[in-house]
Amino acid sequence: MSIFTTTERVLHMKDGVGETSYAKNSLLQRKVMMKVKTLLEENVKRMMFNITSETCWKVADLGCSSGPHTFIFISNILNIMNNAGLSLNRVSLQLYLNDLFGNDFNTIIKLIPDFYHSIREKRGDNFGTCYIHATPGNFYGRLYPDNYIHFFHSSYSLHWLSQAPKSSSNIAEPLNKGNIYMTSASPPSVYEIYLKQFQKDFTLFLKSRSEELISGGIMVLIFIGSDKNNKFNNPSEVIGMVLNDMVQEGLVGEQKLDFFDLPVYYPTIEEVRQVIEAEASFTLETLKTMKIGWDASIKEDVNDLILDSKIKGEFIAKSMRAVFEPILSAEFGEDIMNELFSRFAKLVAHIIDELETLEFTNVVVSMTKDS
Repeated sequence: MSIFTTTERVLHMKDGVGETSYAKNSLLQRKVMMKVKTLLEENVKRMMFNITSETCWKVADLGCSSGPHTFIFISNILNIMNNAGLSLNRVSLQLYLNDLFGNDFNTIIKLIPDFYHSIREKRGDNFGTCYIHATPGNFYGRLYPDNYIHFFHSSYSLHWLSQAPKSSSNIAEPLNKGNIYMTSASPPSVYEIYLKQFQKDFTLFLKSRSEELISGGIMVLIFIGSDKNNKFNNPSEVIGMVLNDMVQEGLVGEQKLDFFDLPVYYPTIEEVRQVIEAEASFTLETLKTMKIGWDASIKEDVNDLILDSKIKGEFIAKSMRAVFEPILSAEFGEDIMNELFSRFAKLVAHIIDELETLEFTNVVVSMTKDS
């Protein structure tokens, strides 16, 4: 029997470089990374101050996915170290790119030669040695040896759970009938089960990283959270609304929808704080929220004059399809994906007309491993 869970096998972004791929539709994620660039710089410098006389820095990007923005993170790390006065021709930098086993690592690997070439063109002999490694595996558990990594980074990954929450009841009944994620109409018991799964997973994540980080090592984490004041915090609820309509029209089986729950949780800032303080391996340096619109997936060169709600809905649908299609198609079949996301685009456009803005609440965390 395989030791890998169903979630580990099917949870990955849309692979390849096609029109609906994550590589072509991850501008929102890239913009989030650029918004926290200053925080990243502050923490890399703090790591270098905490850990002196190091000749080989080990940095890991957890949940790297397959888009080109992975190399933006690597470039940022190199630039920060160079600007901090660290001559990279005297030390080496080892970068570990982690994601689940189904991730499209091939697309990343094919981009490495061009990345090396561009860095050497900019830096010449000051490039030094930069080694890029792939680390397939689940970050809810150990990935690296004890006291090995200096710096962990993760962007837009930790809102994914290790598995969909499960009811404590032995009776085969839906956890959240008619929905794929929590809604305002879900009973409190559903929220409690989701929160418990998040607490379990995030605690294991922190414990695993504390064992792998050297003393004084640092983590910077960015993931989608929730703001109780917003009606629509994330697209999961909207996808569930579309699937419900498709059930009513006989395009999706009712039982399939009833028994499917997305393995995601969007925590509040206080829920994050409570887990970090309870696990007690880290000193919390930064904990804040940051907003970004769902339409941040729209390219900057698109003329603002034509950005009506219909076009915004279509751009948002492409971005969300790149994220959710693999896990949804595994459950509901590939043949309904075009229809599902076409309807999603129209519903999002309608919501934009009603609410004007749709925003993600991002939780931003930095912390240092205690001695």
